[in-house]
Amino acid sequence: MIFAAVSDAPVGGVAGWAADLMEKLGGPGAGLAIALENLFPPLPSEVILPLAGFTASQGRMDVFAAVAWTTAGSVVGALALYLLGALLGRDRLIGVASRLPLVKASDVERTEAWFLRHGTKAVFFGRFVPVFRSLISIPAGVERMRLPVFLTLTAAGSLIWNTAFIAGGYALGTRWHEVTDVVGLYSKVILVIAGVAVLGFLAVRLSRSGRGQRRRTGSVG
Repeated sequence: MIFAAVSDAPVGGVAGWAADLMEKLGGPGAGLAIALENLFPPLPSEVILPLAGFTASQGRMDVFAAVAWTTAGSVVGALALYLLGALLGRDRLIGVASRLPLVKASDVERTEAWFLRHGTKAVFFGRFVPVFRSLISIPAGVERMRLPVFLTLTAAGSLIWNTAFIAGGYALGTRWHEVTDVVGLYSKVILVIAGVAVLGFLAVRLSRSGRGQRRRTGSVG
């Protein structure tokens, strides 16, 4: 395995899986790992990208190839989710939302209106936000954002994100995991904020639902 000569600790989990891919396939392996990370957000890019930089620092992969392949992987993964959103379509999305508890079709319509106003910024800057960086491709597909615009914004945002992480891993060498540790904290903060927002939404919706139920009960009585 890649780390046998430079680390006494065995590598397992996502890092070991990504290391094996890069050892066997080089740059394309790094690109494949990032494409899968877009499709399965629990696979963390903050592990895969610094690891690619470390691999390049050991001479096992060209650093520019690592950036190019991972950016291509980001675009391919995002395009797959864009196509999923396009296949789902607005009508199906509203139909699904209307069957979910505490969710209304009007919620989808408000989200749609927001995306129409801010979609280009969301696709670009969304590449810097864990989990959201993958999911933003779906509403882009639902709203049929022009494909050249979507691909350009995705490629530009991904290039910045990937280059920063790969450069960090390259510079730190065997201490590449320090990049992961710092960004892991950032990811946790983002997830906590998202969780609080969801809980706030549910609390407001349950409160309104309860008041509506009491009004109906009072009018019947």
